[in-house]
Amino acid sequence: MSQSHTLTNPLLAPWNTPFEAPPFSEIRPEHFQPAFEAAFASHANEIAAIRDNPEKPTFENTILAMERAGRDLDRVFSVFFNLTGADTSDTLQKIEREIAPAYTRHLSAIYLDGDLFARIKSLYDSRKAVDLSPEQARVLDRYHIRFTQNGAGLAPAEKRRLAEINERLSVLGTTFGQNVLADERSYALVLDGAEDLAGLPDFVIESAAEAARDRGLPGKHVITLSRSSIEPFLQYSARRDLREAAFRAWTSRGETGETDNRPIIAETVRLRAERARLLGYDSFAAYRLKDTMAGSPEAALDLLQAVWTPAREQALREQAALQALIAEEGGNFDIKPWDWRYYAERRRKAEFDLQESEIKPYLQLEKMIEAAFYTANRLFGLTFSERDDVPIYHPDMRVWEVKDAENNHIGLFFGDYFARASKRSGAWMNSFRDQHKLDGDTRPIIANVMNFAKAAPGSPCLLSFDDARTLFHEFGHALHGLLSDVTYPSIAGTNVSRDFVEFPSQLYEHWLERPEILKRFALHYRTGEPMPDALIERLLKARRFNQGFATVEYCASALIDMDFHRMTDPGDLDVTAFEAESLKRIGMPEAITMRHRPPHFLHVFQGGGYSAAYYSYLWSEVLDADGFEAFEQADDIFDSETAGRLKEFVYSAGNRREPMDAYMAFRGRPPKQDALLRGRGLV
Repeated sequence: MSQSHTLTNPLLAPWNTPFEAPPFSEIRPEHFQPAFEAAFASHANEIAAIRDNPEKPTFENTILAMERAGRDLDRVFSVFFNLTGADTSDTLQKIEREIAPAYTRHLSAIYLDGDLFARIKSLYDSRKAVDLSPEQARVLDRYHIRFTQNGAGLAPAEKRRLAEINERLSVLGTTFGQNVLADERSYALVLDGAEDLAGLPDFVIESAAEAARDRGLPGKHVITLSRSSIEPFLQYSARRDLREAAFRAWTSRGETGETDNRPIIAETVRLRAERARLLGYDSFAAYRLKDTMAGSPEAALDLLQAVWTPAREQALREQAALQALIAEEGGNFDIKPWDWRYYAERRRKAEFDLQESEIKPYLQLEKMIEAAFYTANRLFGLTFSERDDVPIYHPDMRVWEVKDAENNHIGLFFGDYFARASKRSGAWMNSFRDQHKLDGDTRPIIANVMNFAKAAPGSPCLLSFDDARTLFHEFGHALHGLLSDVTYPSIAGTNVSRDFVEFPSQLYEHWLERPEILKRFALHYRTGEPMPDALIERLLKARRFNQGFATVEYCASALIDMDFHRMTDPGDLDVTAFEAESLKRIGMPEAITMRHRPPHFLHVFQGGGYSAAYYSYLWSEVLDADGFEAFEQADDIFDSETAGRLKEFVYSAGNRREPMDAYMAFRGRPPKQDALLRGRGLV
């Protein structure tokens, strides 16, 4: 791309926007392909200059130069892949199918460059004789690990095969995600008339009406496959036949017709196993967990099994109680997965005098956002000011400027909260720009993306307690990005090991459950009255309710993820049979399904970020359960000394040190597993 075209492409031209945020209003789909081509070329030239530098390798002319390289590519990549997840289109999906393998080829060319790796290895081998700061030594170590884990030390023929595998995996992952989104976009359970609405509270009916309007069906009510739509329907619908229809559609995403992901899974698992063998590992799980806190599949499985056994026993007791409730009400059927949430809600009402419809009027989205901000202010001194002058990619988005206690600019926070057909399901944190200090203080731009059911115009969006917990969870990730305070971008923010990255987010969830937060922000949307003490007490007493079910559906997904990736030679894999055999082996209760069945397991098969690592939520829960006890032991959930250590060694530290060292610097000792079991009510 010529210089003149570069300056006219908004992805590559200077961003003359507030805080140099992406100029979304100027960006069109046709800008991405040429922007990627130009960014690939410029990055390749920068890497070549580093590789071909005739001077002896130094940290400055090799590692620091690589940290500075590829800034155009970082900008284009961050905007494009944020949009393909949060506000995609047929045009963007077509570009994604072309760009994903091209991006992988580009990275493979870098990681498999023998001369470039020779410079890095020379520095690494002589690192003790070089005067490096602790942070520089850490960055050098991460580069060496990254290159070796990506095949830099392989023979030429093995490198070629590894590059082929990487490119094919990128194609498979892209197709997998697009298939799931296609199934989610195409499905709508239309509720027509009072009989179809039986049992549904007003907030479910209102959100279903809004979903129908979004799909061009005014006057109707629609249940979608967004979790915030279908889970309340399964909790409250008195129509067992409709619950079954919706549940089967939800759990069969990515399993039928043109969007059948099972052949993709089989090929992905085979290629990942081959990739691991090329790199000298017995299995993909062994390769994947080498650079994690767990260190090995065996360590991860030990934790999963320690939780699975008591969780399964608890779930079977819960199942028996629900079956008894069905019998009491005259039902003559065995409980099925589409019945569990409905009867669990009825049981919760009977045992705790509590139901979701009683809680939800107090959990306004706006107030929960305020609660998350307030918690960050009390812990870390942050303030949030909403801005209307920063470009956004969808009208529903909101933007806040974040400042510290001294009124210094910390970063921008984007909130994209509502489900829509152009957004993949789930909730996540994204970064449009990471923090670093290479050339001045570059401040981060962080986004939280949710899929809450949108309320009717003029009505507040009301959240379930699980929705509110999700908001706090993702905001914990956002703070990990916003508070980052390191020099080098490769170790900034959430660029930490997979089984540590969930610790800051899961830890943040704990503040939502505290009466200090609920009394202040859980305000009834009609009266403005705070949640009554008696209701808070019942809510907190019931928080361990149904934990056998919740733990089993999660652990089953983590165990099968590990089963797929511990195979040394998957051969001609029958995904459906493999799933069934794995569930039988672990004794999966028939009335519960996995939280994510393989055909729509985006964590594992879309981009692979959690492949062989879905266990990491549980691993991090050991840390967060134990970590929050530090505040409880201080008798102050906002204790400044404890919060100061948490900020210094976790939220702001990026990947400056090994995760266990970071945790111990915060906590003063290693984590203890019993806090997790207590928190889930499994002891």
